[in-house]
Amino acid sequence: MLLEQTITWHLACSTDDIPANGGACALVEGEQIAIFNFERRGEWYATQNLCPHRQQMALSRGMIGSTGAEAEPKVACPFHKKTFSLKSGECMSGDDYVIKTYPVKVEGKEIFVGL
Repeated sequence: MLLEQTITWHLACSTDDIPANGGACALVEGEQIAIFNFERRGEWYATQNLCPHRQQMALSRGMIGSTGAEAEPKVACPFHKKTFSLKSGECMSGDDYVIKTYPVKVEGKEIFVGL
């Protein structure tokens, strides 16, 4: 029997804090969370801010885009160019790295991240 996980929503920031088609970092419950406004797709994403490749808090400053036939949304680390799926967190650069992803909801101008 699988136990259903309960999501607790935490106010992270305002939509005004996140640039269109870019990201910014928010401190949520003591954890640095990278929040991305993928305006071209009308979607929001959240991941850990820590790039696992060199252990740098940098993903929120990475470039976002899409790749593949299914237009998988991704972020590229600004330092090492490792790319990660914004949906699954899997490294798309052929490495075994994985980042945490979090659910996001926007209510008015408030962005909430589920932990």
